Amino acid sequence: MRIELCAFADEAADGFSEQIDALKRNNIKKIELRSVDGVNVRDISEDSARAMAEQISAAGLSVWSLGSPLGKSDISANLAEEEKLLNRLIKLCKIFGCDKIRMFSFFTDKPQQVEKEVISRLKVLAEKAAESGVLLCHENEKDIFGDTVGRIETLLENVPHLAYVYDPANYVQVGETEENMRRIAEKAEYYHIKDALKTGELVPAGEGDGNIDALIKSLRRDTTFTLEPHLAVFSGYAAVDAHEMKNKYTFNSNGESFDFAVSALKKLLKANGFTESDGAFVK
Repeated sequence: MRIELCAFADEAADGFSEQIDALKRNNIKKIELRSVDGVNVRDISEDSARAMAEQISAAGLSVWSLGSPLGKSDISANLAEEEKLLNRLIKLCKIFGCDKIRMFSFFTDKPQQVEKEVISRLKVLAEKAAESGVLLCHENEKDIFGDTVGRIETLLENVPHLAYVYDPANYVQVGETEENMRRIAEKAEYYHIKDALKTGELVPAGEGDGNIDALIKSLRRDTTFTLEPHLAVFSGYAAVDAHEMKNKYTFNSNGESFDFAVSALKKLLKANGFTESDGAFVK
């Protein structure tokens, strides 16, 4: 079995060169691209993207997915704007040589009432992406339609071409049960590694109630782990998450918090019999 390591490197540094340095010193070969110098991936120009793609290639790295805010808007928002954003992201995928876009299923406080509308919208977006050879990967973000296991299953059953990213910390923070988390974990396209206590505090992998150790033990196929530790506030956080970040630990820098998070995950993998090998862990 092989687990490739990936990361939201904007949690380590603002500047792109510094992000690349953080990946290299931690022997991580993939990046889930979310922001550079505080600029969200949705706003990166095509010229800037080409220059960044050259840097990534020269460093021996690759873009695994675009960590986009697609669908991270209120359900009342104009769908045409989401389609416009998707078109931009698809162009960026081609530049960066990746085929995945992380996305969401709209903020709502009345999920049962908007289920049909959410499904309808995601069908449009997922089909458009698939036609371009891109896979939309839905994350279980707090306060969107798909923030519980049951509603994630509803989306996967009703939206063709839609994949799923499993985020254990987000499930903990919405009070999801361990049984449900185990059931949905195996359906994920890949995994965001973020851990949290039931108090809401974010902690390194293995120290929270996200059962990441059990997740590792349950895996039966090759996959990718994207580190999204949120152990410290980083530039652009407010643009990607409106919730207050509660941290158990404090660090002197974002680079230090990032390295600590990587070390915690690697320790878990090694404890489960995996051996580190060129940006991945194999067993």
